[in-house]
Amino acid sequence: MMVKSIEWTSARLCATRELTPDVRLFDIAPDRLLMTATPGSHIDVLVPIDGQLQVRSYSLVGTPADGLYRIAVKRLASSRGGSVGMWRLKTGERLTVSQPRNNFELSYGRPEYLLLAGGIGITPIYPMALALKQADANFRLLYAARSRRDLVLADDLARYIGSRLEIFISEDGQRIDIADEIAQLGALGELYVCGPFEMLQTVKRLWREAARPEAQLRFETFGHAGNIADAPFRVRIPRLGLEIDVPANRSMLEALEDAGVDMIFGCRRGECGLCVLPILEASAEVNHRDVFFSSEERATNSKLCTCVSRAASGSLTLDTPTRARVPRHGRDASMV
Repeated sequence: MMVKSIEWTSARLCATRELTPDVRLFDIAPDRLLMTATPGSHIDVLVPIDGQLQVRSYSLVGTPADGLYRIAVKRLASSRGGSVGMWRLKTGERLTVSQPRNNFELSYGRPEYLLLAGGIGITPIYPMALALKQADANFRLLYAARSRRDLVLADDLARYIGSRLEIFISEDGQRIDIADEIAQLGALGELYVCGPFEMLQTVKRLWREAARPEAQLRFETFGHAGNIADAPFRVRIPRLGLEIDVPANRSMLEALEDAGVDMIFGCRRGECGLCVLPILEASAEVNHRDVFFSSEERATNSKLCTCVSRAASGSLTLDTPTRARVPRHGRDASMV
């Protein structure tokens, strides 16, 4: 496998706009457009958090045809500081952003599409819906939110795609019947879903129970806060003779990078499996927060995704490949 580093460029925050009380749209002008973005693409942003620049990923809302990257950031009390750091930015500030990358690619030419979005998960689904409408494709978009005030870009979607959009509000007792929707989807149809961890797990389970082809289910998640509050813990790596403290506000992957461990990574959201390491021993409960492994695989506690998973306390003993230490920012595993 060949490894390609993230390509970064400086940028300026041109404007911000509230889409909801806790979702803000950011217009970012890169000094140079590094490559064309396609529906489902995201960019990485170096966000100032506790005096350090940390990498956070955000889906692009639309394509940068006017030279701007647009991202929508939901302010979360449970975040490790990324959303707070973004919301503190002022118009005119300088940023560092990556080239657009796409781990959630839209396939064209399929006979039918079902798009599912939950909450802020609408951001990568939004450009997909617009692209499918432009292609005159056969598709529907089901969008679930807790309340009407939590709907993001719903008015724009209604204007662009009309009756193809169906909205479900939890406070009004409305729920998407995911099993029924999967049953109605044609045999060659594709399902694209982005939303909370629980929504994605339900979709994956029902898709598997319906014996649908794995390749026809595409998904992206915005992470999982887990069922255990973030707390500091220690990682031991006997092969490298290292003991690394992981603070409550840092991911395990970030702490490993800070210590110079040569990590390969991709999504930083527990989806791609590139940052997986074997667990040799755990002194406390392991809080698996990935969507890469099945629930059965997570239950074995044999491996974890270092980008999202944590220990409740105490320590984890992990193994790593025999690679040398590298500078702090590590490497990205985008394929060439």
